[in-house]
Amino acid sequence: MKETEFPYEIRMAYREEWEDAMALAWKTFLEFEADDYTLEGIRSFEDFITDNTLYNMFIMGVYPMLVALDGKRMAGMITARGNAHISLLFVDREYHKMGIGRALMTGLCGYLKREADVRRVTVNAAPFSIGFYHKLGFTDLQPEQLSSGIRYTPMELLL
Repeated sequence: MKETEFPYEIRMAYREEWEDAMALAWKTFLEFEADDYTLEGIRSFEDFITDNTLYNMFIMGVYPMLVALDGKRMAGMITARGNAHISLLFVDREYHKMGIGRALMTGLCGYLKREADVRRVTVNAAPFSIGFYHKLGFTDLQPEQLSSGIRYTPMELLL
């Protein structure tokens, strides 16, 4: 059986792609996760992705973001904070189950390993994404938590 080449570009995000990435995160959050959160949680998430501090950290290079592109269209994005915590990972609905989330995670983990010698990555997985993270080899650190209206399960992956 001939293996087909992965058709999407995975790379570090450019400064001018920030707004598109956050718009993708917001749109996907509303489609797949908002129903699992209180109004407080939805507002907390919106405040997080619209915070200028986060953008400034990205510009300074301390909040890395990779994007998945289908031509010029952004199909997915992933970010990390503190060099070892997955902060945001979103894939557009039309691109689910095509390997983009896995490719973004692989790319970011490779980057963190090379650039920061990271050997362990954590994530606070939303209820919708728990199965995805388990498939990638993440293990639960604690039961589901609730903070500022946001439900999540703390997880880790040893690299």
